Amino acid sequence: MLNNEVTLRLNADPFILGALREDITSEDVSTNCVMPTRKEGSVDLICKQDGIICGLPVFKRVFELLDETTEVEFMVKDGDEVKKGQLMGRVKGDIRVLLSGERTALNYLQRMSGVATYTHEVAKLLEGTHTKLLDTRKTTPNNRLFEKYAVKVGGGNNHRYNLTDGVMLKDNHIGAAGSITKAVKMAKEYAPFVRKIEVEVENLDMVKEAVEAGADIIMLDNMSHEVMAEAMKIIDHKAEVEVSGNVTRENIARLTDLGVDYVSSGALTHSAPILDISLKNLHPTE
Repeated sequence: MLNNEVTLRLNADPFILGALREDITSEDVSTNCVMPTRKEGSVDLICKQDGIICGLPVFKRVFELLDETTEVEFMVKDGDEVKKGQLMGRVKGDIRVLLSGERTALNYLQRMSGVATYTHEVAKLLEGTHTKLLDTRKTTPNNRLFEKYAVKVGGGNNHRYNLTDGVMLKDNHIGAAGSITKAVKMAKEYAPFVRKIEVEVENLDMVKEAVEAGADIIMLDNMSHEVMAEAMKIIDHKAEVEVSGNVTRENIARLTDLGVDYVSSGALTHSAPILDISLKNLHPTE
C-alpha cells in the first residue's frame, strides 16, 4: 500500500501536497526570519510514547515534496513496536525544509501511529477466535487512504474503501426500497454478480427477512448479546455475519463467544488518540 513508491506518488501525493499548502500559504515566516538562505542540518525523530509506528513512508514523502534532496534514515519500519525515548530516525537536508515540513510530517505520523496502536490493542482482544476486526468509512475527510492503511498495519482489516467498493444496504437504503426483500432483489439485478450484498439489520424479524432474501452478509447492528445469539441461530451459516454498533476496546471482548465472522469498529479511526512523536535536536551539519 503506502510503502510502495508508485502508490505514494499516484494516490498520496495530492493529499500530502494539500496538507502542505494548508500549512504554508505563501511562506514560512518564522523559518525565513532565522534561516534566510540554505544551510544543511539534521534533526532526530524520537518516540515519546510506547506504541506501533505507522506512516514512515508518508513522513518521508512530506520532506521529499519540499526538497527531493532531503535524506531520511529510519531505524524502524511500519508495524514495529516502539518505546518511549527511542530514536526512530533522522532527517538531513536544508534546515528551512526541516522546519517547514516538521508539523505536516508529524501530523501524519502521529495520527497514523495512533490508529495503528489502537487497532493493535483491539485486535489482540480477538486473538484465539476466527472473528476478523474491520474498520469503517468513519474516517477523517481526505485522510481515508492513510487511516485505513494504519488499520492494516495495526493488525486489522479494511471494510469497504468507499461507496464504489461493495453493496451495503443500510436502514435508509431499505427504507428507500420499501423492504429488505425488495432492496436485495434490486441489488442483485443491478450490481455485478461478483459483488457480495450485505444487509444491516436491527431486530430478529429483519434477520429472518435478510436470510430469506438471500443476503450474502448480515450485519447485526446495535443488538444486545442475547438478541445476537438468537440471530446466529436463525442465520445458521446461511450468510456471513458482521457485528457493528459502538464497538470499542472496552467492550469488544463480550462478542468473542458469538462466533461471528466480522466485527467492525468505527472507533479504530474516529476515536484513536495520536501517538506522541517529536522531531528534536535540530542542528547545522556544515
